[in-house]
Amino acid sequence: MPSLTSPATAGPTATPARTTATAATAATAATAATARRPMARRLVAICGALLAALLCALSVGASSASAHAALTSTDPEDGSVVQTAPRAVTLTFSEGVLLSGDSVRVLDPGGKRVDTGKTAHVGGKSSTAAAGLHAGLPDGTYTVAWKAVSEDSHPVSGAFTFSIGAPSKTKAKVPTGGASDSTVSALYGIGRYAAYGGFAALVGGSVFAGLCRSSRPVRKITVGGWVTLFTSSLVLLLLRGPYTDGEGLGGVLDLGRLGDVLSTKPGAALLSRLLLLGAAAVFLAVLFGSYTRRAADPEADPRRRQDLAFGLGFGGTVMSVGLAATWAMAEHASVGLQRQLAMPVDVIHLIAVGVWLGGLASLAVTLRAGEPIEPAAVRRFSRLAFGSVVALVVTGLYQSWRQVGSWGALTDTEYGRWLLVKVGLVAVLVGIAAVSRRWTGRLGDATGTAAGASSTTSSGTAAEAGSEAGSDTPSEPETPSEPENAAEAEGERNAARTKDAVKSARPVRTSATGTASDAPADAGTEPGEESGAGPGDSAGSGTADDDPVRAAQLARQRAARNRTATLRKRDADPVRSGLRRSVLAETIVAVVLLAVATVLSATQPGRAETGRTAAATNPGDRLNVDPVSVLIPYDTGPKSGRGKAVVMIEPALPGDNALHVFTTDLADRPVDVPEVKVSLTLGQKGIGPLRVPLEHLSTGHWSARTVQLPMAGTWQLSLTVRTSDIDQVTETRNVKVAQ
Repeated sequence: MPSLTSPATAGPTATPARTTATAATAATAATAATARRPMARRLVAICGALLAALLCALSVGASSASAHAALTSTDPEDGSVVQTAPRAVTLTFSEGVLLSGDSVRVLDPGGKRVDTGKTAHVGGKSSTAAAGLHAGLPDGTYTVAWKAVSEDSHPVSGAFTFSIGAPSKTKAKVPTGGASDSTVSALYGIGRYAAYGGFAALVGGSVFAGLCRSSRPVRKITVGGWVTLFTSSLVLLLLRGPYTDGEGLGGVLDLGRLGDVLSTKPGAALLSRLLLLGAAAVFLAVLFGSYTRRAADPEADPRRRQDLAFGLGFGGTVMSVGLAATWAMAEHASVGLQRQLAMPVDVIHLIAVGVWLGGLASLAVTLRAGEPIEPAAVRRFSRLAFGSVVALVVTGLYQSWRQVGSWGALTDTEYGRWLLVKVGLVAVLVGIAAVSRRWTGRLGDATGTAAGASSTTSSGTAAEAGSEAGSDTPSEPETPSEPENAAEAEGERNAARTKDAVKSARPVRTSATGTASDAPADAGTEPGEESGAGPGDSAGSGTADDDPVRAAQLARQRAARNRTATLRKRDADPVRSGLRRSVLAETIVAVVLLAVATVLSATQPGRAETGRTAAATNPGDRLNVDPVSVLIPYDTGPKSGRGKAVVMIEPALPGDNALHVFTTDLADRPVDVPEVKVSLTLGQKGIGPLRVPLEHLSTGHWSARTVQLPMAGTWQLSLTVRTSDIDQVTETRNVKVAQ
């Protein structure tokens, strides 16, 4: 009985049977792979359809859903009729806004501008905007058109009217539509989605390569993420000006606006992201260069490899935190409640998303390419993904409470409805991840079983070889048996060569003597071994070496054969195939989830939308929330005696109030004056004047911490400003104190 490791040829009957079994196995694998291809194509088609639908929703809803700062009150009020012309128009928003020189434009009934052309915050409050008006305005209806950028980087705009004396017809056109051009807004939304995807691929691919396994597919994912993030950030920076100013694509060519964009918080964040990506390029070069080589070299110095790993870990953490902070400091987390806590939480949330989703994509392409990966590496990523999911759930719950505010807002606001969709997708993703974890456990079990079987087989082989050696010693040496019919043996050898040639897609030339001039390489041929270079075909081998075209053809055939063998081996392992399919399903859901997250970041939070609705429904309650601010220009006579004063009363309710006075010159620079006096009078009730003792706090800032206002009503505020020993002026304004 021949040994299992012996190269002796089996009998005439055994060879066809073994060949038939191999062919049947290959046919079964090929049939299964062919059957799986339509399924994979259907999954990709479904993913593409869902992604296209969400991108359409993103582009269509961008203009209507991106208004995050809501206008809560105006002075004069919308549609009101005032008896005397106001000195300025004041707007108050639900959150801070960024202003430009023409953020507020006031048009007379003929459509001519009557504002001074300068817009500024009132009393340093970023949630206000005021524009001065020219003196001596005639009676009629005036139109106020405004536009600004909310602190979370989204443009807002609108218009309202008020009348002096009596309403009249007006030729001024009230702007309609969104604050941004539809094409620019759609491109901006797609760019934001690409930036999120690039960040996830960059961070997740880097973590997977450093902690699990580095390979060519993983390198493609990571470098592709870097390129995508850099390109999308640059495009967003160029589109930022037209996006906020409501212009078309032609505004991208106006590079002069780029300086104005960089002076804003979103522009500075995009520039910082581009600079950080420059450092990230060096990080990737080291990760996939020297670190990968040392990790693969068993003779490398372990201490140097450990030091390099520590440096990459520290640098990668700093890079990831910095990139995530460019979103946290310029979007939802930077405004609203608890922003000091919300921004670090948002950074953790974004990094967890990147590690999980980017790592999933890296694992999917590794399994898809049939790259060898140790079960320990898969289990390591499984634990890492589980930690990322825990971080996502904890930070997501906090962000949901902060942005939604109430249970009713989950169904009554657009943000809440999109949030429910996101929660559902996360639940589906976690369910598929649980299936992947089970496949990961089976992968370890299957590997252990295969190792045990291999050990048993080797032991059995050795024992059998020893038994044969023992049995052959005392007996006569065996002589090879001659075939009964030489022609029959020759025919069997030619048939075997033909079957092997068909299997490897190689030509076979047979001769009458049975010599193969171009025999196929054996299945066990090494990749670097010349195919068909066995005994009896040296002439053919020499011809291939001399002919570069033939050599290239043979190289392509070997590469195709190796690739086919790799895919056959991949598809033959049911555990790896199951893990690959579950990871692919996770990746598809993750792509859709990322699109939903992009839509959420461009949608007004439920808390802000609920507050705006309440303010619009109960206009009388606005003063209970917002302080009263009054802009009072003053002129004591000399040139140095001209300036502006802002008087702020908060909360403008009966009882204790705080009063602040801010004085500036005509260029809105804080200035000090020798004396400032304030008094309040409620003439209808015969109360006052109540003098307010002011304390000088800083340049151009006076304050009174406790001002007692006994009842609600329209109070007359008197402000006296003295700019020299003899020059002073007193101005009066009406302020409302609510119930």
